Amino acid sequence: MVNETHARILLAAREMLSADGPVSLDSVARQVGLTKPGLMHHFPSKEAMMVALVDAVIDQWEEQLTETLGAEPAEVGAVDRIGAYARFVLSQDFDRSDVVVFADPRLHRTLVARWEERMTPWWSVPEDATETMRTRLLAVRLLADGAWFASATGMLVPGPEERRRLRLLVEELLAGAR
Repeated sequence: MVNETHARILLAAREMLSADGPVSLDSVARQVGLTKPGLMHHFPSKEAMMVALVDAVIDQWEEQLTETLGAEPAEVGAVDRIGAYARFVLSQDFDRSDVVVFADPRLHRTLVARWEERMTPWWSVPEDATETMRTRLLAVRLLADGAWFASATGMLVPGPEERRRLRLLVEELLAGAR
């Protein structure tokens, strides 16, 4: 169970990432009003704090993804899960904290591994999927990943009409994957 101070630390770190600020144990401790040793009581290392931050972002995403899907990911097939991911991404605005996985080059492998571990239930495709299904679902996921990254970084962000057309394309790709 996450206590209040733990949650405040993660919120401060996320806000700092959103504002393009540097995130370190020292900077987050100052932001929350703790000493560095006080923060380290909750997170013994920057790696532990950043992994917890990845979990916090994905926890929020999973809540919204499950709402979009209307079920838990294990209860439905890959077309529905990946479709829900694309619909979620194309209907949201993101910020720098949503790309926390890229926040620290020294922790990149660890953060990517955690991100993949947590998001695989949403992205996995059955081994017996046809080549067409697999290719279409990969295209949908990569389209959604690109929209997420564009929104979070502010680079080449699709406008409302482009998002609408991308959602139509997603539906075409998904229909062909069934």
